[in-house]
Amino acid sequence: MNFLFACGGTAGHVNPALAVAGRLRELMPDSAFLFIGVNGKMEMELVPRAGYEIRGLDMTYIVRGHDLHAITQNLETIRNVARSAREAKKIIRDFKPDAVIGTGGYICYPVLAAAHEERIPTLIHESNAVPGLTTKLLADRVNRVMLGFEESRRYYRHPERLTVTGTPVRGEFDRVEREAVRRELGIKEGEKLVLSVWGSLGAEHMNRVMGDMMEKLDGSQGFRLIHAAGKLYYPRLTERLKEKKLEQAGVEIREYIHNMPELMAAADLILCRAGASTISELSYMGKPVVMVPSPNVTNNHQEKNARVLEHAGGAEVLLEGEFDADSLLRLVKELLNDEEKLAAMGVAMRSLAVPDACGKIVHIVLDTCGRA
Repeated sequence: MNFLFACGGTAGHVNPALAVAGRLRELMPDSAFLFIGVNGKMEMELVPRAGYEIRGLDMTYIVRGHDLHAITQNLETIRNVARSAREAKKIIRDFKPDAVIGTGGYICYPVLAAAHEERIPTLIHESNAVPGLTTKLLADRVNRVMLGFEESRRYYRHPERLTVTGTPVRGEFDRVEREAVRRELGIKEGEKLVLSVWGSLGAEHMNRVMGDMMEKLDGSQGFRLIHAAGKLYYPRLTERLKEKKLEQAGVEIREYIHNMPELMAAADLILCRAGASTISELSYMGKPVVMVPSPNVTNNHQEKNARVLEHAGGAEVLLEGEFDADSLLRLVKELLNDEEKLAAMGVAMRSLAVPDACGKIVHIVLDTCGRA
C-alpha cells in the first residue's frame, strides 16, 4: 500500500505523522510512504531524519486583520494554495496513494483537497482542543476526522465522521528506561532534573525569563536544569550567559532536543508550552508540568489545551506577563520539594493519556481504505 502524509510548521504536527507512519511501516513493511511539507520549514529536516521521503511545496498562512500587510499576505496565500493544490495533485497522481493523512498545518488543505477531488480516502487528525482553520475547512470533505480531545466533538457538524483517538506519540517513548538515562546524564541519586523547552524555534519571552532564572542559580538550588533555547535564540542566550559557569550552576543549554523521549523520561518536572503533541507525550509519560501557553496562536488554543490538564490536576498553568524569574523559581522549588504533589500530578497526567492512540489511528486509516 502507499500512504501519503501532509503535515508541517511545527514538531507538534510532524511527530504524530511520524508515529503513525512508523506503526504502519511495522505492520506493512512493503508499503511506500511519502510526506508533503512546506519548503523551509522544520519538517524538511525532521522527516528525512526519520527515514522518509518528503516533497516540499511553497505555502504561507492567513494573517488576521485588514491592513495592507494582512491583505497582501492573504492574497499571496490564496495564490500559494491554488498553486500547491495543482502541484499536490500531480504528486498524488504519480504516487497513487491508498490514503492521504493530514496531521496539521496549512499544507494539509491543498493536499487533502486535491486528494478528495481525486476520490482518494482522506483523513485528518486534529490534536488541539479547539480545531484550527485548516481542520474546519476540511471537516466537511474528508472521510474521517480524528480528535485528540473528547471536548472537541462540539465543534463539528458531522458526528458520524468523528472518532476520538488521542494524539499519537512516537514509538521511542516506549523504549526508554529512566534510570539508565539519568546515569548517562550523570544525575546523582536524589538529585532532581528540570527540563525547560519552548518550541523548536524557541520563544523570546521565555528565553528572557529562563535567562534571568539561570543567573540566579549557583549549583545549590537542588536541581539540574536542561534548557532548550530554540534555533532563533540559542546564540543570543549563550552569548548573554557566556561569563557564567553554567556547569557549576547545574545548567545546560541546548539549541534543540533531538532525544526528547530520553530527557522527558529522566525529568522530574517539565516547563513548556501547551502544544497538543507535547501534551500527548507528557500524559503518556505521566510527567508533572508547569505550562506557559503560547499567546501567539490562533484562537488561544494552547491555553485551552493547558486548562484541560490543569482541571485534571496534572499541570500548573502560568500566563506570560503574569510571572517573573523569581516567582517561577519559587514555584519550581516548591513543586520539587513536595514529592506527594509531584506524584499526584504525574498520576493525573497519565489519566489523560489515550492508550495506544497510534494503534487506533492506524486501524481507522486501514478501515477507511477497506483493509482493516
